[in-house]
Parts: sequence; C-alpha cells; structure tokens
Amino acid sequence: MSIELASYGIKNSKINYQLSPEELTAKMVELGQGEITSSGAVNMLTGEFTGRSPKDRFIVKDDITTDNVWWDGNINIPFDSDKFDALYDKVIAHLSNREVYVRDAFACADDSYKTKIRAITETPAANLFIYNMFIRPTENELNNFGDAEWTIINAPTFVADAEEDGTRQHNFSILNFKRKIVLNGGTGYTGEMKKGIFSALNFIMPVFRNTLPMHCSANSGENGDTAMFFGLSGTGKTTLSADKNRRLIGDDEHGWTEDNTVFNFEGGCYAKVINLSPEGEPEIFAAIKDGALLENCKLIPGTNEVDFTDTSITENTRVSYPIDYIENIAVPSVGKNPKNIFFLSFDAYGVFPPIAKLNPDQAAYLFISGYTSKVAGTEAGVTEPQTTFSTCFGAPFMPLHPTKYAEMLSDKVEKTGVNVWLINTGWNGKKERMSLKDTRAVINAALNGDLNNAEFKKDPYFGFEVPVAIEGVASEKLSPATSFDSTAAYEANAKELADKFKANFKKFEEFATADLLAGGPTI
Repeated sequence: MSIELASYGIKNSKINYQLSPEELTAKMVELGQGEITSSGAVNMLTGEFTGRSPKDRFIVKDDITTDNVWWDGNINIPFDSDKFDALYDKVIAHLSNREVYVRDAFACADDSYKTKIRAITETPAANLFIYNMFIRPTENELNNFGDAEWTIINAPTFVADAEEDGTRQHNFSILNFKRKIVLNGGTGYTGEMKKGIFSALNFIMPVFRNTLPMHCSANSGENGDTAMFFGLSGTGKTTLSADKNRRLIGDDEHGWTEDNTVFNFEGGCYAKVINLSPEGEPEIFAAIKDGALLENCKLIPGTNEVDFTDTSITENTRVSYPIDYIENIAVPSVGKNPKNIFFLSFDAYGVFPPIAKLNPDQAAYLFISGYTSKVAGTEAGVTEPQTTFSTCFGAPFMPLHPTKYAEMLSDKVEKTGVNVWLINTGWNGKKERMSLKDTRAVINAALNGDLNNAEFKKDPYFGFEVPVAIEGVASEKLSPATSFDSTAAYEANAKELADKFKANFKKFEEFATADLLAGGPTI
C-alpha cells in the first residue's frame, strides 16, 4: 500500500508505509540505528534524552484550550498558535527530501471510542514503537482508514532555535488541539509520542465523552472482576498487572466509561527492564523477542546478550512490545465490573505500609495528592528517588484542573462500591525496597477477598486501615515502624511526610469539601 504526504506539506520524500516489524528492524540495522539481541529483540539508543522532558511539553493556547486547560505554568505550558504554525513548517521542511516512515493505527480498544492515529516518523525505530504501542488495524480497517483524527509528527534530529521558535531549548513536544497534531522534535525518546496522545485523550475523554481517563494498568480475574493499578513510571503498574492468573487489559492508559466499562487506550506495553529476570517477571521477560524494541540497554561485552543490570546509559531502560506478546490477555482490551483500585506509591520515607485500605474520603485525597517518588531515569536528570506529588498519579499528562478528574473518580467509587487500596512499592525504614514477592502477596490477598474479614489497625498519622496479618508476608513487614532503628526515627519521618501532604494540598483547599479534607493526615 502507498500513501501521499503532500497534504501535510512534506515533499519529495521516500515514504515507507506500514512496514512490518521485520522490515523496520532490518532498516534499523542497515542504518546503524539498532542491534539485534540474543532474544531476537532489537536494541536502540535514544541519544541525549533517555526519558521524558516535562519542561519542554507545551499545549497550543487557542479557543479550544484557553478556558478548559489548567494553565499552571509548570505542567501545562502555553504555546503561541502562530509560533506553532511556523515551527510546524520548519519541521515539515526538515522531513522533506528524505526517507520517512508512516503508520496508521488506532487508540482506544472500545469500538465506541476508537480514534484514528497517523504517525509520520523520521526513523524506523520510532515507527516500530508506534506499531508496538498502538492498536494495529486489520487489513479491512486499513483499506477503509481514510483521514486520521490525530497526527504524530516525530523528528528527533530536528533542532529548534529556542529564541526564534518559542521553545525552552532545542527539544519539544507540543499538542495542538485545533489542528489535532502532536509535534515532537529534538528527542529520540519514544515515550514522548505515546504520552502526547495520552495527554490529548486526557482532555478529549472528560470534556467531550464524559469518560474518566486514567494513568493506570488494568487486569481481570476469572470471575470478570477488573482491577486497576494507578501509579507513576517505575512504581510497578506494568509489572503488577502482568499476572499469570489474571487477564491483562493494559499496562498504562485506560478509560472508565459511564456504563462501568474499562478499556485500554493502547495496543502494547512499555515496560522498564532494569534488573529484569525470568524468575521475577516471567511474562515481561518472555515478551522480549522478535519485534520487541529495547531502549538504551547494554550488551554483555563480546555477545549480543542484554545485561539488564547495566545502568551505565540510564536507569530507565525500556522495552515496547504488542500486548499479545503477553499470553494471558483480555481480547479485546476491555474489562467490566471494577472491584479493586490500587494506588501505587514509591514511598521514599518508609512510613507507608505494604498495603492499607482507604475510605472514600481518603481515596479522593490521595488521588488528588498523587504522592510518590520519581524513580531514577524516568525523567531527564532524575538519578535518585525524589519525593513528588503528581496529581491523579499522572499530573504531567493531565490538561484539566485536577479536581475534574478527582470528582469523576469519586463519583465512580461511590456508585460502584469499588475497594480502594494504598500499596507502597518503595522503601521501608531501612531504605530497602519492598520485594516484588511481598507486593504480589498483599495484592493477591485483596483480589482474592482474603482481606474482606481481616483484622485491621488504624495508622496513627494517616488514618487508613492496615491489615494485621496476611498469609505469606511476615507480620513485622506490615508495620512500617518496625523497620526503623528507633520509634523516634519513624515518628520524625511520618510527621515530615504528613506535613508535606498538608503543604501540597493547600493549593486545592479552596475547591475541597470538608469530607475531602478529612481524608488527609490525622495529625
């Protein structure tokens, strides 16, 4: 099949349309942009940027976004419409007269929400990423594809002139809702493309479709119950949703509809592979095969075998692969009957327990707060866990005011009676990370109903309910205070974290009800 790009302004380019993963992998090797590993997956280096660059993400301010977007100045940064048009023309000129790669795909697994996406990429690696991460059309769907609803234009070797182009520096990721374009330049990090479309859907779904967009993974059990796992990158969304005993719906981005359906926005998974092993994460390890795209991994010298322990390039080593590389998946990627929600927090203070049950007010408070720690490598410049409050567990991708998403979630929790749990995937008092084995055990106890009639005790600082005993988990691990050298050290950390929660929440107090405020720390 062929396609023309004149309507985009791209001229005299050699167009590679809908190449297969095999063809794209061969192109990467031919161009010196990738190396085949022992598993069959191809490894690429993303260059200067090995993570997202949130300070260089912009939204064009126009009559669609002016009164709807939350222009906080840090996350949703306005970009002039005329500047966008001029920069777009420069990127298009850059892509003209050269080889480009074009792919048509879909976002949103629910047919009622399916969105047509066209990606125009400068490199075969970026096109392979699109193949892996978005929903692949059937031959019939491709023949009837027509015009795309949203277009991704990705030019990693284009360098912006900040003074002339209106960017902060030479790289950028810009959303234009009027023209329905995600424009990326100056960065080879592929995650900017998927998060660009995610940001667009985080605006479209609540504003136009009355559907809650969520930065979460999801899976379903044998009885059809759906579980959702909210969290920032590195907190365990992908790992914990890939469970051999449950069907994977998706690992990162979902919508929750009015009729209580949960659907995946994507068609693939984008997993961290640092310290990956077949024993610890067998489903993800097995997915690293022909067609999978590894990023910034190092090979064992003299071999083509990946050293998953090597972080010399970045802590944020990644792999993308189609969702059907996981054996046990929901087809289509849709779930019903949500029963459990898990908020995944990397607690660098060590005062959160492995699991705690939240009442509705606490759930709303913690959702708006979005407490976690940025994990090393997931953003440029992050080398150690950094405490952060990321609203809705996805602030970098949320164009609307946080209370809009929180109100929608609270309404759904109230109407469905879903259980909400806090999970600490971070540190204990000794700065030892919670083991994956223990985290899976506490989550399984919640999913299996083992905690329905369990004994709980109230956390003295945050008020949530902590189970006293869980089969397979040492009882002392359920009590954070026992991991500190002294009670005083635990109390000092707990008070400091509680104070940080309260300080962070001040900017939301004018929008908060008394019930919502009651969901915060109890000291």
